[in-house]
Amino acid sequence: MTTKTRLLMKLAGATGALLLSLGVAAPQEARAELRIDITRGVSEPLPIAITSFAGSGGRDAQMGADISKVISDDLERSGLFKPLDPRGFLQTPDQLRTGEPRYQDWKALGAQALVAGNTTTGGDGRMKVDFRLWDVAAGQYMQGLSYSASPQEWRRIAHIVADAIYKRLTGEDGYFDTRIVYVAESGPANVRKKQLAIMDQDSANHQFLTDGQTLVLTPRFSPTSQEITYMSYFNKKPRVYLFNIDTGRQEVLGDFPGMTFAPRFSPDGNKVIMSMAQNGNTDIYTLDLRTRRQTQLTDAPGIDTGPSYSPDGQRIVFESDRGGTQQLYTMSANGSGVKRLTFGEGRYGTPVWSPRGDLIAFTRQRGSSFAIGVVRPDGTGERILTEAFHVEGPTWAPNGRVLMFFKDLPSGDGRGRNAKLYSIDITGANERRVSTPVDGSDPAWSPLIP
Repeated sequence: MTTKTRLLMKLAGATGALLLSLGVAAPQEARAELRIDITRGVSEPLPIAITSFAGSGGRDAQMGADISKVISDDLERSGLFKPLDPRGFLQTPDQLRTGEPRYQDWKALGAQALVAGNTTTGGDGRMKVDFRLWDVAAGQYMQGLSYSASPQEWRRIAHIVADAIYKRLTGEDGYFDTRIVYVAESGPANVRKKQLAIMDQDSANHQFLTDGQTLVLTPRFSPTSQEITYMSYFNKKPRVYLFNIDTGRQEVLGDFPGMTFAPRFSPDGNKVIMSMAQNGNTDIYTLDLRTRRQTQLTDAPGIDTGPSYSPDGQRIVFESDRGGTQQLYTMSANGSGVKRLTFGEGRYGTPVWSPRGDLIAFTRQRGSSFAIGVVRPDGTGERILTEAFHVEGPTWAPNGRVLMFFKDLPSGDGRGRNAKLYSIDITGANERRVSTPVDGSDPAWSPLIP
């Protein structure tokens, strides 16, 4: 049983059982169901009222307010929702706890959706959180769920509730119960310290995973376990490592004769795909993590690097200069059927396949300008999402709707580098700074936490 399964209190494994646990009736089919169409971009975010979650005592009430704030912040950051100022609310959390919403009051505030909830602590010390979602315009109940966890897990509960609301109102999976691993950078340019760091997607619970004694680059999450693969320099030679988040244990992936870099997991988590430089040539290899057997996939003059699997594991996108300029190519998982994907002016690199399989993100360099863009797997529909002096390293949220990347900003203090993390919607809207305690580069987004 996963941590999330325990959190969700799935009493009978069905939504109806969850609703019964709240003492509310299963909702009838809405006449005109409230839904955000996120496939075309959103010009105006949905006004949503999120009340402080009611609590029976001081501790429960404070935790309820904290949970409500995290839910509100999650939804607001998505760019799809506009949480309303709670100072204008005309019903108290306790009134919503025991009765129905006064829909006309919420309509007068401009709310189209309403969220309320309760927080209680049981005799065993565990926290129980209930939430309910209403369609204000239609005057109808939409959803209700119940969660249970230790009080220390309250932020995760809030993210899981935000994911549930996001999915109910958009039809797409959320991405709030996730983490980000990145390269934390500090110090002057000539002695730059680079450490692995990890945090929740909202920048909370930040911690450093390595001490910065060796240079680390390109961390990537396993899709199936709490492991990270990354590149680090040992004796001035790049090596690919595995790092277990839960235990802190790290291990080198084999003693290869040449340099290894640009690692990434296969979708099933059983392989790492990477580049290896030998005899003046750089090709793509896979390493089976169970047998430690390596397989060479490319054998062309030049540099083949930056491989990324499609979500079904059947295809691979990579960057190569085999055609004279650095462009993107695709091939089958066994290395056959190589096809050129991009033909644009400039250099294309750091490709990464969307978890949905519909797009490939990339970095493009044209002259002194960098850009983050997306293209369909057949090479059509290329779009630039953001462009600046230096942007690089896109990584996908697990729902395939948001990208994170890093951007170098003018430092103004002579350090020479001021790298910050940013996120952006795949429509090119809602570009936002992601807070980190130090400079950050090479972000990688985790799957939803199990």
